[in-house]
Amino acid sequence: MRKTLSFANKNLILYGVYISGSGVFNSPVKAYDPIQIPGRDGDILGREKRLEDIEVTYPAFIYTNFKQNISDLRNYLLSKDGYQRITDTYHPDEYRMGYYAGGLEVEPTARLDAGNFELRFMCKPQRYLTSGNTVTIIRNSGFIDNPTMFYSKPLLLIYGTGSVQINDVTITVTYSNTEYTEIDCELMSAYYGPNSKNQFIELSGTDFPTLKPGNNTITVSGPSLVEITPRWYTV
Repeated sequence: MRKTLSFANKNLILYGVYISGSGVFNSPVKAYDPIQIPGRDGDILGREKRLEDIEVTYPAFIYTNFKQNISDLRNYLLSKDGYQRITDTYHPDEYRMGYYAGGLEVEPTARLDAGNFELRFMCKPQRYLTSGNTVTIIRNSGFIDNPTMFYSKPLLLIYGTGSVQINDVTITVTYSNTEYTEIDCELMSAYYGPNSKNQFIELSGTDFPTLKPGNNTITVSGPSLVEITPRWYTV
């Protein structure tokens, strides 16, 4: 069965595109801050910084209506700005966030009725799990089990004022005149629609809450409820 790719919520099969998966199994690079000490062999690994973005390349093919399809594909890819959702049929339970990073260098057949090319995307390092988009509602206290080996940075919708404690980190909404306060722990920002609400939240420390691998304890004090989208991921 031929494999397909979706970019920005559109399956590229609409442009006659099929893919090979030879470039989709690589992992990102883990970035450290190495420290060199004069007279000492080797580096000391400083604080672990982050996973770096990864380039993901799909060998691709168009077999039908080539000239029109390749033109429409080129226009579609280059019309999209910023990070977009990318899915492929090699990983039906995962998706990436990436942007189209290259032009198109096409190798057409002599008859110009088909062609091969590569689709190159720069992606965030995470392979997000579709199961991580399932919302958990907690009104007083509860637990969330993280099935992965990585700390995830959830999206929180806090209804009302008060505090939500996730493990040992507490985030407090001090004022709200809207239905809820949306807190993106990845962006480290609070908002409602286009309006910032950062001035109305307080943290117990310097970091936003994360969901560690395994069991996580959630305690709600004040708000009527909190909705948690966990954003599980692997690499």
